[in-house]
Amino acid sequence: MKPDTRLADWAIKTVETDYADDVCLLLEHNSLRLDRDMAERSFSFYIPATNRANGLARTFIIDGIGYDLFPMSWERIEGMADVKDYNTTCLANAEILWARSDEDRQRFLSLQARLAANLQNPAYMRERAAKWLEYAKDIFTDTLFEERTYKVRENAGHICDLLSIAVAFMNTRYFKHGQTNQLQELEKMQNVPPGFIQLYRDIIAEPCPDLQKQLCHRMISLTKELLETKTETSRADFTELAVWYQELCYTWRRVYHWCDANDHVNAYVWCCMLQNEVDEWGAKNGITDTDIMSSFSANDLFTFRKRAEIVEQNFRRAIAENGVKLDEYGSIEEFLK
Repeated sequence: MKPDTRLADWAIKTVETDYADDVCLLLEHNSLRLDRDMAERSFSFYIPATNRANGLARTFIIDGIGYDLFPMSWERIEGMADVKDYNTTCLANAEILWARSDEDRQRFLSLQARLAANLQNPAYMRERAAKWLEYAKDIFTDTLFEERTYKVRENAGHICDLLSIAVAFMNTRYFKHGQTNQLQELEKMQNVPPGFIQLYRDIIAEPCPDLQKQLCHRMISLTKELLETKTETSRADFTELAVWYQELCYTWRRVYHWCDANDHVNAYVWCCMLQNEVDEWGAKNGITDTDIMSSFSANDLFTFRKRAEIVEQNFRRAIAENGVKLDEYGSIEEFLK
């Protein structure tokens, strides 16, 4: 059975008749539509060339089905090409219904190609995955202080969705159908944290808001562990680590100074900054023994100082064992020579 093209034809004719110089492209994107509504070819969005194209935008309902003909800028499409927009599928799976010029057509096709290339770049996709993890953590932070049951449930759904996007990106994949059937898609992916899929199911089914919060916390932790594990195996650069250490060694010096001065406040605050750095750079380079703050006691800065020294030596050892020499001198005279 041939698809019904009447709505697509209407949209093309409207553009050609009234907006031929104002619209770059008219596009169809149907991967978010229900299967029951796939019997017709329709329209989705257009890329405007002028402000006058705003007049083309329209929403309406036919036989209970809502339609939305809306503008999407080149800037947003470029963001999709760089995997920086939530709706990756709107670029990846869109088809051109009408083009003002071959130049406009080729510009869009080149952005689809750029997206395809980015999706095949594991290091870049890990960076994008980390961004979605951060968005999920931001929502979780708000959720911790949320008392309204309906908002906790809403936020829990967003967290499941965004963390799933992060996991998909770690697999150099995206969700062609958006939020639909994410669990089935995740089951087909190779690198999914153990228990992640079951947590997704448990969060959705959990009736208690406080338990939903706990489950969301666990899901965030699993995703974070996945990103850090992949970082250890794929992003180690000990020359870069040496440059980082040469800058950060002065922070260790500060911590030691305030420990020796028995100033627990300054020692604590400076080590918070140091702890954040060693966690990030340790994860990048496979250095797992980075915990300093657990040893803190306001009444025993000697033990705290010794722990900071051990972690520092872990980094110096990793740099040396991987064939990198620190740009280090014993005196100003030695440096000047």
